[in-house]
Amino acid sequence: MSKLLDSEELFADHELAPDYEFTQIQYELRPLILPNGEQVDDLFNAWIWLDNPKQFNSYTTRAMSELILALRKASNDPKVQCVVFTAVGDRAFCTGGNTAEYSEHYSGRPDEYRRYMRLFNDGVSALMECDKPVVNRVNGMRIGGGQEIGMACDFTIAADTARFGQAGPKHGSSPVGGSTDFLPVFVGFAKAVESCTVCEQWSAHYALHIGLINGIAPVLKVDGKFISNPMVETEFKTDEFGRSLYGGAKTGEELTSGKTTFKSAEVDLSLLDQEVNLLCGKLAQTMPDCTTFTLEQLRKHKLQHWDKNRETNRAWLGLNMMTEGRMGFRTFHRAPREERETDFIEMRRALAEGVRYGDKLSERAAPHAVNRENEE
Repeated sequence: MSKLLDSEELFADHELAPDYEFTQIQYELRPLILPNGEQVDDLFNAWIWLDNPKQFNSYTTRAMSELILALRKASNDPKVQCVVFTAVGDRAFCTGGNTAEYSEHYSGRPDEYRRYMRLFNDGVSALMECDKPVVNRVNGMRIGGGQEIGMACDFTIAADTARFGQAGPKHGSSPVGGSTDFLPVFVGFAKAVESCTVCEQWSAHYALHIGLINGIAPVLKVDGKFISNPMVETEFKTDEFGRSLYGGAKTGEELTSGKTTFKSAEVDLSLLDQEVNLLCGKLAQTMPDCTTFTLEQLRKHKLQHWDKNRETNRAWLGLNMMTEGRMGFRTFHRAPREERETDFIEMRRALAEGVRYGDKLSERAAPHAVNRENEE
């Protein structure tokens, strides 16, 4: 009679780098919690944390490599039921790529940035190819590339103080690392084109209202009690012309009062974690292979656009590092906070006069982007 094998003998090792130690992200196994509150001690959710809070959890080149390895690790672990993709702190989930790297290493180097974008694209694909449901726990800002990797996930539960949006055309890029492919699937063309070009941010309440995310949770406490985001309009009402105000920023004295409350409130992410655990618990109470196959079919709505466009987008983004990417990222990284945007009108005026991309254009519209000594 054959004896039962332990788990190490039952399963082959499918890890890409089994002994790798993460340095830019955190990988944590947390016990599965069922909707009734019961903890299942022998089944887990894999929590993957971006760990760069001082730079709003912007991802470095190494962090993208580690994200791919972490997702593969979670996919290969039969005890893992869901992946929770989140970040350290309470200010930002992710604000995109690391602008210090973009400005000082990748600008002016299209071939090098194209290699980087291969890595980024593989990270986005890995999120949509994970063998487990992926829940994006949004603990703060989800902007730019952060929005793109967030939308690659299957579900999103956000703090009600989170903000969502794009930044590319404001800082020398285009949101073609996923947003031009994914955002129309979530919110339709009209809202997508507005977000991707004008780059105005959406509140968590508004993002929930238009179908971008699955749920929100209050994270601010005053006198020990949770309150909703005090700077956002949370009542369903309209202005004098019938236009909805829900999810927009408050104005006037209400906004001033809201800011004061916001600054004095205590941040507590426990209800956010509760909502994430509740969703993971519900997913665990389904047939695992049926759920995985269902997700694979639903992901095709994003993948059909992503797979069609990602290589040509990667090539364009590389070349863009010789022109507007070089100007925009250097300006954002090098300039004082109040001067982090290019003078767009002066730039357009110079281009209309026939000025070519390079230092002459930068001198007029983005002086902080001009080559420094020893830069070519």
